[in-house]
Amino acid sequence: MTRELGIDDPYRRLAEAVHDYAIFLLDPRGNIVSWNAGAQRLKGWRAEEIVGQHFSRFYPREAIDRRWPQKELDLAAQRGRFEDEGWRLRKDGSRFWASVVITALRDDAGELRGFGKITRDLSERRRQEETLRQSEQRFRLLVEAVKDYAIFMLDADGRVVSWNPGAERINGYGAGEAIGQHLSIFYPEEARIRRWPEQQLLMAREEGRFEDEAVRVRKDGSTFWAHVVMTPVLDATGELRGYAKVTRDLTDRKRIEALEKAERQTNEFLAMLAHELRNPLAPISNALNLLARKPTSDPAELWVREVLARQTGQMTRLVDDLLDVSRITRAAVVLDRKPADLRGIVRNAADASRQWFEERGHAFTVELPEARLMVEVDEVRLNQVVQNLLHNAAKYTPGGGRIALLAAREQGHAVIRVRDSGVGMSPELLGSAFDLFKQGSQGLERSQGGLGVGLTLVQRLIMLHGGTVEAHSEGPGRGSEFVVRLPLHEEPAIVREAAVRPQVPAGSGPARRILLVDDNRDAAQALRLLLEADGHEVRVAGDGASGLEMARAYRPEVVLLDIGLPKMDGYETARRIRSDPALESTILVAVTGYGQMHDRARASASGFHHHLVKPVEFSDLQEVLRASA
Repeated sequence: MTRELGIDDPYRRLAEAVHDYAIFLLDPRGNIVSWNAGAQRLKGWRAEEIVGQHFSRFYPREAIDRRWPQKELDLAAQRGRFEDEGWRLRKDGSRFWASVVITALRDDAGELRGFGKITRDLSERRRQEETLRQSEQRFRLLVEAVKDYAIFMLDADGRVVSWNPGAERINGYGAGEAIGQHLSIFYPEEARIRRWPEQQLLMAREEGRFEDEAVRVRKDGSTFWAHVVMTPVLDATGELRGYAKVTRDLTDRKRIEALEKAERQTNEFLAMLAHELRNPLAPISNALNLLARKPTSDPAELWVREVLARQTGQMTRLVDDLLDVSRITRAAVVLDRKPADLRGIVRNAADASRQWFEERGHAFTVELPEARLMVEVDEVRLNQVVQNLLHNAAKYTPGGGRIALLAAREQGHAVIRVRDSGVGMSPELLGSAFDLFKQGSQGLERSQGGLGVGLTLVQRLIMLHGGTVEAHSEGPGRGSEFVVRLPLHEEPAIVREAAVRPQVPAGSGPARRILLVDDNRDAAQALRLLLEADGHEVRVAGDGASGLEMARAYRPEVVLLDIGLPKMDGYETARRIRSDPALESTILVAVTGYGQMHDRARASASGFHHHLVKPVEFSDLQEVLRASA
């Protein structure tokens, strides 16, 4: 039969030896007339099982239903050759993806004698192609779903060939506008002039990757700060096919970083400002103490003393507020929380604030419950909160107005209310009442004064206690109310009487040899006069180096040492004093404007025994000297 189809023995033997391809012959009707080893391996039938049967046995039902096997033969007969890829069947019914070539066989007269058919199994190739297709589809879907990154491809010349929605959102161009454009359209004019886009392509090609942060331009001409990564795309031979480019808009991050930097700088400035303001307060306070020791009956002098004492106290309070704001914003405040009766704290704060109301002729009332209101708080800080609220009420209530302070138990909370009949607040001001440096509108004379930090401190301190504070007002001219809520402390607690600080007796114990080191001459001289009036022997140095030299010569029992000194700061001076065996029993007292927690820790590590913050209450210094005797 094979000879009848024109297949000579050498070619037949060659076909029968092939194992990787199914090579067989069909008669003009499509019946199988030969079968090689490759056909048996590929399709599963032995020659005696399949020869004589129609080749449609190898086709799935859907192909047979549409008469595809006969169509293949017809096309091969018409064209002389037919080639196709499609699903075929094995003997066991399994499918495989086949490459099929059918060739029409004709005799010398041109009469169709049959067909030669070669089938190759492409299942593995198709599987790999399908895997690649699915991978590419997933990647394409992923890229198209990304909105926060501009992800697009460039050709080897740097022109856009793909464009995802993120690129449209960030750069402003639609896909139809961007594709085909050179990447230089995203760069500022000065970058294009110095051919920076082309240089980036070259660097990515040479180094395998290019990364940059710089300004880019949107379609509308606006600029944004971008993070860019560009990677070359190479084919299997290493030839450059293009570039993958990922761009991220960093504008918001840069804005946040700028705000954080500004906040850090503000806090550092506040801390430094407060420290510098303490320096002039120290000599003023000490000078007032000296004046107080000299009786006078002159009404004018008495008035001057009262004004100076009152304004110095106000200045000290403002400086303390600045320092507290700086500490709180940097999370440097640690609360000393203990169970306490809120009534005692509120009563003490009210007593300390009465002078403000008396000066302005305010009617001031306090309402406290009979039952205890136990809270777990830092008593000093909560007293500060109540005083700040009362001071705020006094400041914004015209003379003769009414102010009420109330405390009560409400729905599991201890509540403090401060009400006033003052200027009230607009809705806009209510929304920003607790913002730093925010104050109600004032005239150019700033009659109310202040820095606008009191309410910020109130809010931050109450938040640290796990409570809340709210501001209420029915509008300008209709007064205000501030409401503080704190969790109640329900555990049994022993009622403790509010601790009253004992009065420091006059004098500070036996006379001591004291060295005072401070570069502020006024502060040093005023403190020296106070100490000498108490019977102490005092010497003064104006910088760290001379203070160390004088300490070695004078052998003082106590050194009152400033920190911010010229030539050698107080920390280094203290360390050198501590390292001198002849001065090992000397008591070191830091007298400084630096009073934060880390300042105290650093002072202790440098050898200081005590730490006093300017302006120092002379009674506090007397107590330290007496305790060190």
